[in-house]
Amino acid sequence: MKFLWTTIIVKNLEQSLTFYKEVVGLKEHRRFNAGPGGEIVFLGDGETEIELMTSGGERELGYGQDISLGFEVESLEEFTNTLKEKGIAILAGPFSPNPMVKFIYVHDPNGLKIQFVENAK
Repeated sequence: MKFLWTTIIVKNLEQSLTFYKEVVGLKEHRRFNAGPGGEIVFLGDGETEIELMTSGGERELGYGQDISLGFEVESLEEFTNTLKEKGIAILAGPFSPNPMVKFIYVHDPNGLKIQFVENAK
């Protein structure tokens, strides 16, 4: 069995696309209408994708507080500066549970926890 994608229901598709494209660095590669007022966009470079989905209406979203999506960055220090320039607050961290890794958490525009990780080389 192969893992294909994670679906994220979003409040505002354009805000979410800006975050995942400009901050995370994912590329949009499929976009289509999904019924009246609905739209789906797939993003990603590798085997696993993120699917952003909206029904066109604003509604409260409920993401589990213990769920996060993790993305690797080259330099956590440089990336933290980029986040500050973009006005994105750090939710928690930096953490370094061992000498080989350090990471931070932020929220995406919908309140989903996103982890940015630097692995030691």
